[in-house]
Amino acid sequence: MISNIIEQDSYKELINSQIRDIIEYLLENNEEFAITANIDAMEFTPELPKNIKSQLSKFSLYILANYTYTTIEINNRNIMSFEAGFGSENFGSKVQLPLHSIFQIIIDDAILYLNPLATVDKFNSNPKEKSLNVFKNNPKNKNLIK
Repeated sequence: MISNIIEQDSYKELINSQIRDIIEYLLENNEEFAITANIDAMEFTPELPKNIKSQLSKFSLYILANYTYTTIEINNRNIMSFEAGFGSENFGSKVQLPLHSIFQIIIDDAILYLNPLATVDKFNSNPKEKSLNVFKNNPKNKNLIK
């Protein structure tokens, strides 16, 4: 069964390595590209306003071109970051996402790479956000949150 493979940590590391190699290749060759990525694994700094974040789908498209392209970085923990503007007011935020949460790498409307691991919830949930939601959903904590 495919889930026996894609839910293994060793497979996740293989995917991280493949995506890193592809993105580094594209950057070395000055090739702008787009990605679709699982928003559940992303962090935005500063946090996006609710009216903007609510407009994003679970697998949102990010076009990495122009200024945004120049801000792309991948750290040694396999986290990619870039700066982007969101919404009609072009709200600026730094986006951070694990490489394995990238579902597609796209060049000129053609899919260069497709990653099924981006759909595996166990690797793409934000544990801090889950913890906060559990806290918020407890009726005993309503008084603590304003």
